[in-house]
Amino acid sequence: QVQLVESGGGLAQAGGSLRLSCAASGHTFRSYAMAWFRQAPGKERECVAAISWTGASTYYRDSVKGRFTIFRDNAKNTAYLQMNSLKPEDTAVYYCAVRYGVNLPMTAYEYTYWGQGTQVTVSS
Repeated sequence: QVQLVESGGGLAQAGGSLRLSCAASGHTFRSYAMAWFRQAPGKERECVAAISWTGASTYYRDSVKGRFTIFRDNAKNTAYLQMNSLKPEDTAVYYCAVRYGVNLPMTAYEYTYWGQGTQVTVSS
């Protein structure tokens, strides 16, 4: 199995920045896509950004385009989410997710492994 550990969450002011990290360990011997999802209280879990194994393909939710950047360092089995120009509506628990294969789905059920989440709170 694959274990995912998120870090970097915390409290930020509106307009501020945070960088989330997702470290994968375990059976990471195949190519895999990585993605960031978030879930706010009372809301559905939604994909924020996703990146293919090579980084050639990326996905961003419309509401974060131009503000968030996903990137990865495969030598470290780590994905990152750089979040700039944060807004209060970005407040949520952010989850890292992984799936093996070359596809890059943006639906939660397509991902096999999940981290425990890291809280991001953006104050007004």
